[in-house]
Amino acid sequence: MHAPTHRRSALLFALAAVCSIGTAPLAQAQAPGSDYPNKPITLVVPYPAGGANDAVARLVGQKMAELLKQPIIIDNKPGAGTTIGTAQVAKAPADGYTLVLGSLASHAVAPHLYGKPGYHAIDDFAPIGTIGLAPIVLVVAKDSPYADLKAVVAAAKAKPDTLTYGSSGNGSPLHLAGELFKQAAKIQVTHVPYKGGNAHTMDLIGGRLDMILDTATSAVPLIKGDKVRPLAVAASSRMAEFPNTPTFAEAGFPGFEVSAWYALYAPAKTPKAVVDRLNAELAAALKSPDVSDKLKNLGVTPASGSTDDLARFTKTEYERYGKVMREGNIRID
Repeated sequence: MHAPTHRRSALLFALAAVCSIGTAPLAQAQAPGSDYPNKPITLVVPYPAGGANDAVARLVGQKMAELLKQPIIIDNKPGAGTTIGTAQVAKAPADGYTLVLGSLASHAVAPHLYGKPGYHAIDDFAPIGTIGLAPIVLVVAKDSPYADLKAVVAAAKAKPDTLTYGSSGNGSPLHLAGELFKQAAKIQVTHVPYKGGNAHTMDLIGGRLDMILDTATSAVPLIKGDKVRPLAVAASSRMAEFPNTPTFAEAGFPGFEVSAWYALYAPAKTPKAVVDRLNAELAAALKSPDVSDKLKNLGVTPASGSTDDLARFTKTEYERYGKVMREGNIRID
């Protein structure tokens, strides 16, 4: 009576063993990110081709493609203050094959500047890693009467709202750097917004503006070309290219550090294994001398760090600029 039952049990056990052997490789192959990457990756740049953001993306993307052994296709999607391209990535499949070059504009400014940017800067992205920072440099015309930062502040306090600073538009990093400086120095200077391009730079060189708080990416070529004069760098240490230019802290404003920055993000819920792989290869790319040297030539200080580091930094910048925009009542053009 018991033999058939025993035989049935043995048969079921054998079938189960065969099934488990047959499915084990399949389960392993389907593990999220286990075969990543196995096709080209798209890196969306929410800026036009040819600018600093595009140059950073292409430089880093090329090196990461070599390390990942898959092409990285740069897809320029400018428009609406970086929100068009950034929103596209927020809605892309969370598989690691669509990334975005994030920045101060896309992840700290635009979400506050636009009523409906199409994404949430924190919730809709998986941070991969920071590429680098380009500190803000206060520059004046070559023949400006202001020899140092102290002279600028003294003049602004003597005649409030008389001095001017230019930017590439309301809500731009240059505008917000100016607002932060006004708050730190407790001065009133007049913001003159331009519609992008380099018109604000031309007006500074021509003496029609008193100053610009520009990114190092834009300022470095102008300074090297003897077109403008730097008065202070909003970084923790002096720039190697201009060792005689003091930091804001050295000029009397401790803790005043403002930078444009570049980072990589994937859509939220991208598998951790994929994010970790991308973080590792980004770190390797940034350690490569040809990449780090070229970034420095662009005025960008290469960064490094974990995904958690970028998550914390993004949140800090998002909250910092949200506060300055509320206090300055800054609205879109």
